[in-house]
Amino acid sequence: MSVDEKKGPSRETIDREIEAAVSSETTGIDPEQADEIREKIRRRVRAEIEREIRIRTAAERREEERKVREERRREKHHEEGEMFQRFNRNFRFQHMVMFSSVIILIVTGMPIKFPNFILSRFFVNLWGGINNSTIVHRIGAGMLIYFMVHHLLYTILSRDGRRDFILLIPMPKDIRDAVQNIRYFLGKTADKPRFGRFSYIEKFDYWAVYWGCIIMIGSGAFLWGESIVLKYFPKFVLDIAHEMHSDEALLATLAIVIWHFYNVHFNPDRFPGTLMWWHGEISEHEIKEEHPLEYEEIMAKRAKQTEAGGSG
Repeated sequence: MSVDEKKGPSRETIDREIEAAVSSETTGIDPEQADEIREKIRRRVRAEIEREIRIRTAAERREEERKVREERRREKHHEEGEMFQRFNRNFRFQHMVMFSSVIILIVTGMPIKFPNFILSRFFVNLWGGINNSTIVHRIGAGMLIYFMVHHLLYTILSRDGRRDFILLIPMPKDIRDAVQNIRYFLGKTADKPRFGRFSYIEKFDYWAVYWGCIIMIGSGAFLWGESIVLKYFPKFVLDIAHEMHSDEALLATLAIVIWHFYNVHFNPDRFPGTLMWWHGEISEHEIKEEHPLEYEEIMAKRAKQTEAGGSG
C-alpha cells in the first residue's frame, strides 16, 4: 500500500470531523461563505499534518517554521489589502523624539516623587545615583522642549501639519461619536461611530499631550532655574510650580500607561502592538474599520483624479 493510500483514510476522517465541527458554526451563513470556511480549515489542517510528517531534524523544523511565518505574513498582507500612508517621516520622527523623552522623564522623575518604592531605588541606581539621574532627567526635558518647538514649526510651516491641526480641533461630532460609541459598547445600537482621519480618542491624546507639555515645560523651567525665579517671585510661586510639575507628571504617566497604551497597543484588535509609529502605514482593513470617512475621501479623490486623467 502506497503512502498516499495510507494517507487517504486519514484525510477522509479529518474531512468528516471538520465537517461535523464546522457545520454547527456555519448554520445560517451563506452557503458559498460556509464552503469557503470549510475549505480553508481543510487546507490548514492538511498542511499542518504534512508539515509534521516532513520535519525530521531541528534544522528542518526551524526552516519549516520560517516558511509558515512567511506564508502567514503573505496571507495577512492579502487580508489587510492595500497599505495607505497615514503619517509622514517628519511626523514619525517627532513622535519618536517625544516618546523617547517621555520615557526618560518618567523613569527619572517618578523615583523622585515615590522615593521609597522599590523600582525607584532600582532606576536611581541604574543611572549611578540621584545626581546622574537628575542630569538624565534634564536631557529628557531638553528633548521634550525640542519636540514642542519642532512640532510648532511643523504645524505652522507644513501643509500636512496645518491640515492635521485643523482636523484635530474638537467638534460637536466628537461628542456625538463618543455617545454613540458608549451606546455601541453597551449593546444599545448595532452601528459603530464612523470616524474621519482622527477620532475623538486620538484628539484627546493629542490635546492631552499639548496641555501636558505646556504645564511640564513651564513648571519645569521654574524648577530648573530656581535661583533666578526666587530673585523675582516669592517662594510660594516655586512651590506651586513644584506641585504642578509633580502632579501633572503622575497624571501624564497614568494617561500614557492606561489610556494611550491600551488604545494603540493593548487593544485586542491591535495586540501585541502596532508598528505604525515606525512605518507610518495603515492597512486597507484597518482604515475601513477605524477611519471609514477618511477612506471614502481617499477613494473619492482617486476617482476624480482618474476621471481627470481620462478626460485629459
